[in-house]
Amino acid sequence: MHQIALSLPLFILIAVGYGLGRFSGWPLSVNEGLNRLCFNVVIPCMLFNVMSGFYKTPPVDYRLLVAFFGSCFIVYAMGRIIAKHFFKLDPVSSSVFALGGIFSNNVMLGIPIATLLLGPESLPSIALVLIFNSLILWTLVTVSVEWARSGSFSLQGVLKTLISVFKNPIIIGIISGTAWSLSHTPLPDVIGQPVVMMGSMAAPLSLIALGMSLSHYSIREGLRESYAICLLKLLVQPLIIAVIALAIGLPADEAKVVVLLGSMAVGVNVYLMAQKFGVMQGSTASSTLFTTALSALSTPLFIMLMTQFYP
Repeated sequence: MHQIALSLPLFILIAVGYGLGRFSGWPLSVNEGLNRLCFNVVIPCMLFNVMSGFYKTPPVDYRLLVAFFGSCFIVYAMGRIIAKHFFKLDPVSSSVFALGGIFSNNVMLGIPIATLLLGPESLPSIALVLIFNSLILWTLVTVSVEWARSGSFSLQGVLKTLISVFKNPIIIGIISGTAWSLSHTPLPDVIGQPVVMMGSMAAPLSLIALGMSLSHYSIREGLRESYAICLLKLLVQPLIIAVIALAIGLPADEAKVVVLLGSMAVGVNVYLMAQKFGVMQGSTASSTLFTTALSALSTPLFIMLMTQFYP
């Protein structure tokens, strides 16, 4: 209950955003502008500030990537099998279905919740996962869809994905902050103070923007598939991450971070991918909404369980 009480204010902010999006009468452009501000300016500033001081933090155990992305490959394979044999989905729909089971909302939801439940010291570990998250998972689903459509995949498609990842402002913020950290000097106040002020807005603004985005989704289509995605995302993936973390002896701090990230709600990007390919739009929208609400309970529960294994 203590963990739930700690994270509850964050989900209240999501509810505030949802109410604004649903009942304020504001045009959709307000939500789009707020999302752009969060993704392109505020969150990159926060991550740049954190990573610029990376030299002062204890070293991160890179095995956390094995635990997190190892689970992604396992759950993705499970998702493809479930989609094909239980829901009789075509290969493209199966790829999007499986992506829903592994792609977490680690930017707009994971960062503020991890900061609150695990402390600011968890941010370097989160940044390490974020660097590889888009690259590995977008490449995985792109290759999967291309293979499903043509029986092969193109190097051009993978390179395009790679370029888009490194043009992402969040990745730029992480990499540029890490580059500054190599100098082992703090940011000068004339730069550091504005960056800190911008970054301090990241948590509340991103959660309100997420709530506003969720208010535009419909939950009337593909409910059976949506329930299966929720089960994979909120239960199966964090459990597999925890098992891998224990098996490889991952330290407590990193283990809690990757389990928390794996237990996050389905990322909004899964819905965007569904729109791009014209499949599973109802199911991905519903699962995004459901998992955001349910993770208010499931994520604190997983952190509590991890605390028992890693006192």
